Amino acid sequence: MISEKIHTVSPFAFLSSKAKDYIVFTKFRLASLVLLSALAGYWLATPHFSWVMAGWLMLGGFLVTGASNGFNQVIEKDLDKLMERTKNRPLPTGRMNVTEGLILASIMAISGTFILWHFLNPLSGILGAFAMVSYAAVYTPMKQISPLAVYVGAIPGAIPPMIGYAAYTGELGLEAGILFAVQFAWQFPHFWAIAWKGDKDYQKAGFKLLPSKGGKNKSSAIQILLSALILIPVSLLPTYFGISGWIAGLVCGVTGLWFLYLAYKLYKGMDDKQATNLMFASFIYLPIVLLVFVIDKI
Repeated sequence: MISEKIHTVSPFAFLSSKAKDYIVFTKFRLASLVLLSALAGYWLATPHFSWVMAGWLMLGGFLVTGASNGFNQVIEKDLDKLMERTKNRPLPTGRMNVTEGLILASIMAISGTFILWHFLNPLSGILGAFAMVSYAAVYTPMKQISPLAVYVGAIPGAIPPMIGYAAYTGELGLEAGILFAVQFAWQFPHFWAIAWKGDKDYQKAGFKLLPSKGGKNKSSAIQILLSALILIPVSLLPTYFGISGWIAGLVCGVTGLWFLYLAYKLYKGMDDKQATNLMFASFIYLPIVLLVFVIDKI
């Protein structure tokens, strides 16, 4: 008689696997960068930093951002199967079904908006909800229609520092608008570098994300270069308007020129290696700029 071995999964292994899937579902690393910009906005607004308020901001911000990313993956689950970079996500592989994804994203959306609204103020909740809805319901489907999707997606992507600023002030003003402008301008060289590197993958899903309809050509490269150039004066606005001091201006100027140089190398070389260098530089650039804004204030 042949005995059959029954393989069971321990509760710990199941929970560990599920936790990893939820981290991917919420795009935890991307959400962390969003939280950093929201926290910087709060720090720049408040004369007396409160860890309690900052804690509610980070929790609510993470839940709203995680919901945005979750709804995005539910909507694009069939498209994610077509791309190498996304085919192993929980939904395309079947480790998570659509119902579970919708329930999880909805819980995060409701609880995150409630936390921002109730524990901070209504404006913070409204901004968080607007960013989430515009990202999932407008930007996500638009990616298959037009390269203008990047411009639309840059709007919710630049709202986090405004949420942080509004968390303390309960209103929006020039300072919040300038913080929005810096993060808005940063997203174009950042995301177009990602789109250049992953262009073949994106084409499989029908995504139109590079600025030129021709894809990886000189037109796209020069638009990336111009976006990096525009970022320099925009990043100096906080110094010009007295939100931060000359040290922040100097750091922003130097890092902006470095970023511009890498964009120029992409324009000259037109290859994926240069796009990768620009992409990684963008991940470094934003935290440096946000951090120096805060340190210069202190």
